[in-house]
Amino acid sequence: MPKLLPRLILYTCVFAAFSQVKFPAAPPNVVILFADDLGYGDLGCQGSPVIRTPNLDRMAAEGLRFTDFYSAAEVCTPSRAALLTGRYPIRSGMCETPGARRVLFANSKGGLPQSEVTLARALKARGYATAHVGKWHLGIHEGGRPLDHGFDSSFGLPYSNDMDGRPGLPKGSSGSPNPPQDGWNVALMRDGKVVEQPADQTTLTRRYTEEAVKFITEKKGGPFFLYLAHTFPHVPMFASPQFKGRSRAGIYGDAVEELDWSTGQILDALRKEGLAGNTLVFFTSDNGPWLIMGSQGGSAGLLKDGKGSTWEGGMRVPGIAWMPGRVQPGVTSAVAHMMDLFPTALALAGVERPAGVTLDGVDLAPMLFAGRSLPERPFFYYRGDQIFACRLGEWKAHFKTQTGYGQPKAEAHERPLLFHLGLDPSEKRDMAATHPDVIARIQDAVRTHQAAMTPGAPQLQ
Repeated sequence: MPKLLPRLILYTCVFAAFSQVKFPAAPPNVVILFADDLGYGDLGCQGSPVIRTPNLDRMAAEGLRFTDFYSAAEVCTPSRAALLTGRYPIRSGMCETPGARRVLFANSKGGLPQSEVTLARALKARGYATAHVGKWHLGIHEGGRPLDHGFDSSFGLPYSNDMDGRPGLPKGSSGSPNPPQDGWNVALMRDGKVVEQPADQTTLTRRYTEEAVKFITEKKGGPFFLYLAHTFPHVPMFASPQFKGRSRAGIYGDAVEELDWSTGQILDALRKEGLAGNTLVFFTSDNGPWLIMGSQGGSAGLLKDGKGSTWEGGMRVPGIAWMPGRVQPGVTSAVAHMMDLFPTALALAGVERPAGVTLDGVDLAPMLFAGRSLPERPFFYYRGDQIFACRLGEWKAHFKTQTGYGQPKAEAHERPLLFHLGLDPSEKRDMAATHPDVIARIQDAVRTHQAAMTPGAPQLQ
């Protein structure tokens, strides 16, 4: 343990020394647009030849597009917990543990603990109006719901759109582009009360968008935080009549193109209200594409595997930051992840970091607004409560590998697999034999991290 302390102190000092960028007295607004199961290769600006995303492409051209942006988990519940807390999900207990499930289900008893400080709660204390729109999936019981975690209002689904089905009705959407609407019984809720069950999923993206635009219009006079967590492109796949059948990529592409439309509506609303230059908008996804769904599973582009795995396709996701006149336009290969959004938003709002809370992200403001480099730091690819891989700089070491779905047991690697992601983002050429020094550095970073880790009480039982 004593040998690990110098490296732990080093990482702590590096993060603490990464100075914040000062903003005017009026705190900026913060909008997070969060897709569900969107693949790395599913946007035009990410190279998709079959899905048209002009609004997101424009957002990327006007803002900063990340080529190496990561989700904190390979599936949705832990990913969402990490986004809203700025912490690896193991710290809140919102991840798979032995004998537990990978995500929360309709009959799960757990949820995001009240002890966790969410981004909504932290910003609300600064006077921000806060709204959750879309999918929640962090708990349906007292203490774990949106209004329990700092949101003034909530409108959307309590969990994934494929949950809460009824016996005897279709269980999957792989056969027909749009399965019968009554095959899904998930409820649409407002502030914890059911307003429609089953939710008409062909209308969800439109209604989420209308709700978000209304919130922006009503709260334009003061700082606000909008968390818009889309239901799609998670299966079952739906699109409105205006978008169904428009894409070369089938119903999956239709759903993504409607999400692109939604993004355009949000950005247009900010422009119309004169808020674009004082609103940080960030677009990303909770994890990679669900490849086992075939044509409805999206694409990870040149990356390996998809949702459920710690290969790059499972956790490297689109990342776009937009704030005209503030965010410097361009493309960056800097390694960043969704846990960075928490300290970044707090820095912009002038909010102190929560006392006694370990955050796993850094403030991106110096890079976003001043073009400064990020410090080198390790990123840990968790699958449940285990570290399967770690990235440090351009190098990634796999200690265990397992496909997202279909491989019952993980394969442990006595000598870790090693890939140079700058040269080989598809993870095809193992370079472990010629770079034992790199493996040693990464293993040291993992040991340091684990020595300081205190897991939270398991919630996904």
